[in-house]
Amino acid sequence: MAHIHWYPGHIAKAERKLKEQLNLVDVIFEVVDARIPLSSKYFEIQKLVADKPRLLIMNKSDVADPIKTIKFKEFYQKNYSLPTVATSTQTNKDLSSVISMGVELGNAKIQKLVEKGLLPRPVRAMVIGMPNVGKSSIINKLIKKSKTKTGAKAGVTRSSQWVRINPKLELLDTPGIIPMKMDNQQIATKLAFVNSVGENAYDEVEVAQELLECISKIYPEALNTYYKQQGAPTLENIAIARNWLISGGKPDIKRTASLILSDFRHGRIGKLTLDDTENLKN
Repeated sequence: MAHIHWYPGHIAKAERKLKEQLNLVDVIFEVVDARIPLSSKYFEIQKLVADKPRLLIMNKSDVADPIKTIKFKEFYQKNYSLPTVATSTQTNKDLSSVISMGVELGNAKIQKLVEKGLLPRPVRAMVIGMPNVGKSSIINKLIKKSKTKTGAKAGVTRSSQWVRINPKLELLDTPGIIPMKMDNQQIATKLAFVNSVGENAYDEVEVAQELLECISKIYPEALNTYYKQQGAPTLENIAIARNWLISGGKPDIKRTASLILSDFRHGRIGKLTLDDTENLKN
């Protein structure tokens, strides 16, 4: 098992900052990576958001296993009562649904304001998620639908602004970063697979080896099909097949490790989901 370094002291500070941001909004767009929709999900978020409505966004669905994506959507909707949508900022898949569902989720809050005699206002939402799940890409895609920034409001840093997406929805243009508790090394390794962990926190060769083993277990033919080789899909064999050798004729496993991680992260090996759906509770 690859060892991923983490720093517990950073967690409390990150959670405080995130909670301050969440106090500003009516609706939360929580983003996970569709390739690891369990490992990239922050299950302790409930203690930060209280009863604020959430929309779970399974992003990067264009490079995830479509059958498993459907299963995970059903899992979160059934077991956590979480409205869930699968998106891709590469293909713009279902991004319009994010807007309409966000408005729908926030309508109850706006109605309460009206009942108190206040004027109706747009639903306020923000995007949160772990690093590199596509938070900023989603924000940028939604903002492209409207270039109108409504300016700073109390409690929002100067670098953050509300953007009017449509007459019924405003979006904070800065994402909230979910702190990663990586005491579970299996989850931490999967986060490294998708580049959600800083590269200084892990050994690339170890993580690439783990990735090859994980893919081989779940999708036995995927690696040999993509890399067009007959032998076991190891770093050494893939390096030799490409004639990537270093002094002494040894396979260049560091270069090969970088290739494997890049190929997976860009979806070249195939549409793969590395979290398991078989043991999900019904």
